[in-house]
Amino acid sequence: MNIWSVILSPDFLFTSIRVMTPILFAAMACMVFVKGGIDPIGTEGIMLSCALAGPVGGYFTHSALGGVIFAMAVGVVLAFVFGYFTLILNTNPVLAGIALNTLSGGLTVFTTYYLTGNKGSTQSLKSPVMPEIKIPLIKDIPVLGAIISGHNVLTYLGLILVIVLTVFFWKTTVGLRIRAVGENENAAKSVGLNVMKYKYIALLVAGCLAGIGGAYMSMGYVSFFSRDMIAGRGWIGMAAESMGLGIPWKIACSVLIFGMADSLAVRLQMLNLPSQLIQTIPYVVTMIAIGIYSKRSMSGKKKN
Repeated sequence: MNIWSVILSPDFLFTSIRVMTPILFAAMACMVFVKGGIDPIGTEGIMLSCALAGPVGGYFTHSALGGVIFAMAVGVVLAFVFGYFTLILNTNPVLAGIALNTLSGGLTVFTTYYLTGNKGSTQSLKSPVMPEIKIPLIKDIPVLGAIISGHNVLTYLGLILVIVLTVFFWKTTVGLRIRAVGENENAAKSVGLNVMKYKYIALLVAGCLAGIGGAYMSMGYVSFFSRDMIAGRGWIGMAAESMGLGIPWKIACSVLIFGMADSLAVRLQMLNLPSQLIQTIPYVVTMIAIGIYSKRSMSGKKKN
């Protein structure tokens, strides 16, 4: 198999966009957390809980949209819980984040077993999934149509939100105030801003984004929840946010790199290589990318 023919194929790029979607939502959620001056370390756990909430909500409401909304609601609740402990009770954010991630891991297994009698997945729950969309006109364009058209509706929502968040944080009063609070809380207080109000708005938005990202995993990427299915995507989202310097379009480009690494790992499974080795590719790429980013950042600081 020619590796370059695989990388340059429309199917490879289509798959890259598909697998980057949950990382994109994770990275956008992390960006909002950081803009509000909140540690994003709980993103992984929030997404995992929401990945279960999606199909459960869809099963009880008989609606895929109902499932996504329920996942968003769970994401907001967990984000607020994290905010309560870190902002009100002054708990160490790292410890609170680890606790939230650990809680989500155990709670999702317990809930899955309670609802289905199976600790591994919710396949026995007949829950609806979000639809895929064939874009008119574009779907008929050679190559481009094969790459862009036919994705899950949440994938297109994620790409649109990159633009929406850019406008929100750089063109709206609320977005600018959230950034001000995150960059210098004391300065924001000195001009009369209600710091806690804007932090909780950031928690609300970030919780919704993490909720959609989790729901995509179980209602778009696959059609059911499985144990620990987020598999580090929340952490990779944190890395993508750092690499993108908090700028949405740069974050999206960073996410695409991780998506391509994940897609490459899937393609390399066709070779007779140890699957355990192949599965490390996305995380190795993450470590290399963070290393390059850190080195450039240090170089820039030395020049200044």
